[in-house]
Amino acid sequence: MSVDPAVRGEITGVVLAGGRATRMGGADKGLLRVAGRPMVEHVLRALRPQVGNLLVNANRNIDRYREFGVTVVTDLMEGFCGPLAGMASAMQVARTAYVLSVPCDSPFLSEDLAARLHRGLVLDGARIAVADSGGRLEPVFALLDRSLLPSLLAYLEAGERKIDRWYAQHPMTRVDFADESAMFLNLNTPEEVAAAEATIRSRTAADGGSAGR
Repeated sequence: MSVDPAVRGEITGVVLAGGRATRMGGADKGLLRVAGRPMVEHVLRALRPQVGNLLVNANRNIDRYREFGVTVVTDLMEGFCGPLAGMASAMQVARTAYVLSVPCDSPFLSEDLAARLHRGLVLDGARIAVADSGGRLEPVFALLDRSLLPSLLAYLEAGERKIDRWYAQHPMTRVDFADESAMFLNLNTPEEVAAAEATIRSRTAADGGSAGR
């Protein structure tokens, strides 16, 4: 399923790379190399064809992220306030109807993520569409109606941070991605990164060495 060009132009993609990555010893996860490339590069390559514009949300190494040819937005609020802060920052900068968020450590991003989330949002008359990995909500893989920004800012300014609680305040639909289980692998340890790297290399070999070039 591909994104209709008109729909693609109404979606701004944001890669969330603004966290502390404490389980990775504080390393900037998006810049960790996997199969010869920074992790964020794998994500950007998969997301770019699906959206009209691309952003990266980051709170450190700003110049390094800019080298990927994208606009970098920092959190509106200080103190590493979680993914909602990154989403709000992207929604403030975007000029499209929707913002699609993904994490920076998802090198196996589905090629039809945007199309399927948008289809679910339209069919269900929702304002938020979130990926479901087979009975489990994956809240940072989400398509958001940008008109929800005032609500999100008010929520954050009230000191709230829980993403599922804010989602529950608005019409939301879950979109089944159980067939894309690799997309939701958590790369939080060196061992998980090594396993992902092995998978990328095996896929590259199966494709005759063309993948990842």
